[in-house]
Amino acid sequence: MDAKVKQHYLADSPPTVVRLEVKSHFDNLKDQKLRKYAHYLSRAAFEGVRVTLRQVSPESEPIYDLIIELHRACDGDWPDLARKTGVSDENLRFFLEYAAQFLGNCGNYKGFGDSKFIPRLPVEAFQALASSTPKTKAAFDLANTSGGGIYETDVQSRMHLGYSEGDHMTTYYPDSPSITKDEITAIGDLMEQKGLPLENTRLRKTESGDFELLIASGVSSPPARDRDLGDVDTFDLDGKLQGQKLRLVFGDHREEMAKIAHSVKQAGLHAANDNQKRMLDAYAMSFGSGSIEAFKESQRIWVKDQKPALETNLGFVETYRDPHGVRGEWEGFVALVNLERTRAFGKLVDSAEAMIPKLPWGRDFEKDKFLSPDFTSLEVLSFQSSGIPAGINLPNYDDIRQNLGFKNVSLGNVLSAKAPNEPVPFIAEKDLEVYRNCRDAAFEVQVGIHELLGHGTGKLLQETAPGEYNFDISSPPISPVTNKPVSSWYKPGQTWGSVFGALASSYEECRAECVAMVLSCDFSILKLFGFGDGKEDLASDAGDVLFAGYLQMARAGLVALEFWDPKTQKWGQAHMQARYSILRTFLDAGGDFVKLSYTKEDLSDLEIHLDRSKILTHGRPAVEKYLQKLHVYKSTADFEAGKKLYDDITSVDEWWGTNVREIVLKNKIPRKVFVQGNTILNGDEVTLKEYEPTLEGLIQSFVERDV
Repeated sequence: MDAKVKQHYLADSPPTVVRLEVKSHFDNLKDQKLRKYAHYLSRAAFEGVRVTLRQVSPESEPIYDLIIELHRACDGDWPDLARKTGVSDENLRFFLEYAAQFLGNCGNYKGFGDSKFIPRLPVEAFQALASSTPKTKAAFDLANTSGGGIYETDVQSRMHLGYSEGDHMTTYYPDSPSITKDEITAIGDLMEQKGLPLENTRLRKTESGDFELLIASGVSSPPARDRDLGDVDTFDLDGKLQGQKLRLVFGDHREEMAKIAHSVKQAGLHAANDNQKRMLDAYAMSFGSGSIEAFKESQRIWVKDQKPALETNLGFVETYRDPHGVRGEWEGFVALVNLERTRAFGKLVDSAEAMIPKLPWGRDFEKDKFLSPDFTSLEVLSFQSSGIPAGINLPNYDDIRQNLGFKNVSLGNVLSAKAPNEPVPFIAEKDLEVYRNCRDAAFEVQVGIHELLGHGTGKLLQETAPGEYNFDISSPPISPVTNKPVSSWYKPGQTWGSVFGALASSYEECRAECVAMVLSCDFSILKLFGFGDGKEDLASDAGDVLFAGYLQMARAGLVALEFWDPKTQKWGQAHMQARYSILRTFLDAGGDFVKLSYTKEDLSDLEIHLDRSKILTHGRPAVEKYLQKLHVYKSTADFEAGKKLYDDITSVDEWWGTNVREIVLKNKIPRKVFVQGNTILNGDEVTLKEYEPTLEGLIQSFVERDV
């Protein structure tokens, strides 16, 4: 790999390490029963660390073992380890920076962006540190012989997650370098027909050309009554795969899933109500037997558990990192409710039915009844995943969302976490004060609308069973895009994810972001969050929040180019692809609403100029037009039109992909990694142990969690 290109893959130096502040909220949780509930579910979440690692790369789990064992070998005295192994202070710092970034991303590919990062210290120095004990040496050797390796950069495509067929890195299709997209699709279609969801699976192609569907479960042979397909475990394939077989193999991540199921059962002993107890029973069934139907039942019950003091969710949830967009990454969180901020979100929920008609589609493309969700502001106690989001809308199953509802959460201590003196590239000097003062408020508004009225709106037009429809088939709805009756819809068994596939995640994030951009222009919504008096006034404090929100989105669309890979011509992060498309929409809005301003040929003085006086006259209408198409194509299962729209607006030409991207990379700001506390159970009492927001503190927190 070219040295200049390789530079972009080096671990951040230093990474931005911040503590997830939650102590004051935990101290207010006096009930030891609730604390035990939180403790066991935190344990369950983090007992899946190794599952997440295995879903990233073959070398991730050995690297994790190496970091943990090195800490144990020196009892956290890193300078002493460096002296004993002859490693310089600088190289020790480079190792600690790599280790902290690795743990913060739960693997050696960025949780946000899916690109590999490699250590800055020379391989010889890393090897010297790893020579400390037989265990650390074995872990180092395994990490460099189990796939990509710690330092491997020879094949640039493997620096990014993606299909094996494109020679990218993936462990969702382990030991299967020859597996193709068509084969993955064919098996996915068969499982859809059979009614077997794939979120907790991996798919392997064997040497004989047959296939194994690996199902995560705590036992390798669950009884037929606990399986989604009963005692059927082998299928004859047809079509292009005629003559080949698919076999269901239970017990993927068996040790971890068994531990998780046990911790969930322990938490159940301290549940606050019958809903929580039933939810945890369903979780335990799912993680023990591998049943996604049991998991879906847990989500149905979870939606009904309104306004709990502690909120939690566990499982194979988000499908961003599976190149096919159907298999979920393990994650879990436990969080405490912030009652004061939750009241503001409650007002937003109460106003939802009045706000939905302001979106650019008619009643035919909206749910018959808005199912008022639980919307809470949470302070995260524990969050195990490859990256912590600022807000969540769950569950991801459209049948549950449309029939039972959903929950929205805003993660307050994630939103407010800041590193000191963070630079803000690409914002003009004249806008910096307003931007710095209002960006947190604007982001909270954006997250709230994005989760509630973005992900929470919209109807999928479906043939729910042969000959049965959730719309009037004799007089189909008129599309506001074409002004003609719709001619496509979801067929029996089809889902949003199965029709739109790998495009679905980013496309849906874009739709939700556009809803936030449209409705944040409504000053009555800004008033709900405590900004302004509801009167439309771009020069007011509420106008400052709106301006900061649009400027923040434009800047996000620009820095998104970090996540575009010019070699493969692909986006590596769903949200950033979406934000780039919204920046392009701003730029195309006309009237010089948004301009990229620069005077130097190398773009080193590049700035975003956004005319706040034109947000309502140019910005909002442009986003509404784009959003209308996104929404209608999703509602009507019009994959071809949706793909063309999204591919066109997220395409990156030479100027964007080379000139602009180069200056974005030069101004790249390390993404935050969070130091989380650990709950400790002593007899009947649960306490919280916090760690310093340092490289060493982050590593120590993982070591003490890995018991």
